[in-house]
Amino acid sequence: MAAATLTKYEFTAKDKSGKLVEGKVDAENESVLREKLLGMGAMPLDIRVANAGMQKEIKLGLPKRIKLKDLAIFSRQFATMLSAGLPLIRCLSILAEQTENEELARVLKIVKTDIEEGNPLSKALERQPKAFPPLMVNMIKAGEVGGFLDMTMLQIAEAFEADVRLRGKIKAALTYPVVIFILAMLMCAGMLIFIVPVFEKMFSSLGGELPLPTKILVMMSKGLKMGLPFLVIGSIGFVVWWRKNAHKPGIRNVVDPLKLRLPVFGNLFQKVAIARFSRNFGTLLRSGVPLLQALDIVADTTGSVVISRALRDVQESVKQGESIHKPLAEHDVFPPMVVQMVAVGEDTGAIDEMLGKIAEFYDEEVESTTEQLTALIEPLMIAFLGGVVGSMIVALYMPIFKVFDLIS
Repeated sequence: MAAATLTKYEFTAKDKSGKLVEGKVDAENESVLREKLLGMGAMPLDIRVANAGMQKEIKLGLPKRIKLKDLAIFSRQFATMLSAGLPLIRCLSILAEQTENEELARVLKIVKTDIEEGNPLSKALERQPKAFPPLMVNMIKAGEVGGFLDMTMLQIAEAFEADVRLRGKIKAALTYPVVIFILAMLMCAGMLIFIVPVFEKMFSSLGGELPLPTKILVMMSKGLKMGLPFLVIGSIGFVVWWRKNAHKPGIRNVVDPLKLRLPVFGNLFQKVAIARFSRNFGTLLRSGVPLLQALDIVADTTGSVVISRALRDVQESVKQGESIHKPLAEHDVFPPMVVQMVAVGEDTGAIDEMLGKIAEFYDEEVESTTEQLTALIEPLMIAFLGGVVGSMIVALYMPIFKVFDLIS
């Protein structure tokens, strides 16, 4: 009898102690491997055919990520299913099958297994910190205690969707100037590398003294030719380094304050951070998360070290029995309007509603500011591009006016 063909599988399983185990093994099929793992006392969570060769290397080169948009869609669908009366396990099974994000599907299978073992949803999500942010975990924990998990998931979905829209507006404001700037740099580099040397040879063959702007252009061309490999390697190295270190405290302590001081975009970044702070803080309070715990969570989700430091000060003041609006007023990053609305919310007992109004106001402000910036930046970038390229062309053609004198 012919031997059965074996296939190499990769698997993720949970052992008896609850620890995740990953490995590779040869098996006749997926069912045989699943039975083998169960016989060893391991609960299989994910079984897949091992990738081979170049495909595997490409996959390893692109790290899997769960984006905020994926979490927003997941939360919205989860809320709908819970409202329809579907059991929690069934909801997670459906969502794991339907999601297009493979990493989210893998994580949801692990979460489902944790719940089947008797853990609450918040605890299962908390064990996956790379997938689910503290904001989401704590809101779900409050929803479980209060018995309104479906409403909590809906609030999470709305908060994440608003954040996604906010990020989209920022990208829209930054995309045009960044693209124009890159095109300008590429055009300048192309002229310096390919066009300037041709003119230099022509002028050198005629003899004579080159004008100062042309000399500077020739020096820039020679310098760029010599330094281009180092420039390319350095740029790639900086991008890689930045992606790995951009979120480290030491880097953010320097970059975030500078972002708020930028002449054009600083005001926009401040409005975005305040909108995110107001929305997240209001959502947490509305979900029943205690005030001090909500401040602690929001301090890590504003996206700005400046506001995070301010909220830490507010948290310490609240611990000593002070109101929220007084320590807020001591930090310039919070406009007087925000402080006044928070004070009104504290006096009326509706601080979560006032924070929601602040978030809506600053969402509109971000949209308005983005439109104004786009309208302002377009002519400025066109003028910048025309000025740079035009200056180079003038510097190249200045010696032509002396060509006849040089020939004679």
